[in-house]
Amino acid sequence: MKSDLFSSENLAQPAAAPGMTLQNAKSVKYTVNGEMLARQGSMVAFRGNLQFERKGQGIGGMLKRAVTGEGLALMSVRGQGEAWFAHQAANCFVIDFEPGDALTVNGRNVLCFDPTLSYEIKMVKGAGMAGGGLFNSLFTGTGKLAVICDGHPIIIPVTAQNPVYVDTDAVVGWSAQLETGLHRSQSVGSMLRGGSGEAVQLMLRGEGFVIVRPSEVTETAVAH
Repeated sequence: MKSDLFSSENLAQPAAAPGMTLQNAKSVKYTVNGEMLARQGSMVAFRGNLQFERKGQGIGGMLKRAVTGEGLALMSVRGQGEAWFAHQAANCFVIDFEPGDALTVNGRNVLCFDPTLSYEIKMVKGAGMAGGGLFNSLFTGTGKLAVICDGHPIIIPVTAQNPVYVDTDAVVGWSAQLETGLHRSQSVGSMLRGGSGEAVQLMLRGEGFVIVRPSEVTETAVAH
């Protein structure tokens, strides 16, 4: 049987070493030897002796998820084998954390990660009770994290002199040391006349970067 479908770039290769690699732009392969963590429902295939179990966030985490609709719904993958992860054909990126690194990521953009990474669902300081980014996941430690993004991400440098304002429905993540707050860019008069559709943004100030997706999130995109 002959077809471009069977080209070498589409074929799953034998595992070279335990851990995470990109299978292609839309999926991640993880060679499991013990345990790893992944977004619930993101496994698309596996082989070997693996068990998948829902991982709770604790009472506090579940409360935050119930209030905001955000959060980090995870499953634990244990055993020995290989698993492939993807979510709605979104682009996948692997981030390698070194000692001292810290990244805040929107829960809807997390695909899978090494168990050596620590994560905590935290309130975004200065965000009040508005915007889809009220709670996000703070990752620290050493290891690899796979994130997803609809379309090609935009990486914007942030400085103390030039803060960046991003739509809370478009932000993927940002340097954890950045100062955050809400910014209102629409006048009351404009709001009374129907508004511009860009009333409030997340403000980021300091030294670092912010990752933005090239579209605002939709109900379909956030479905788990």
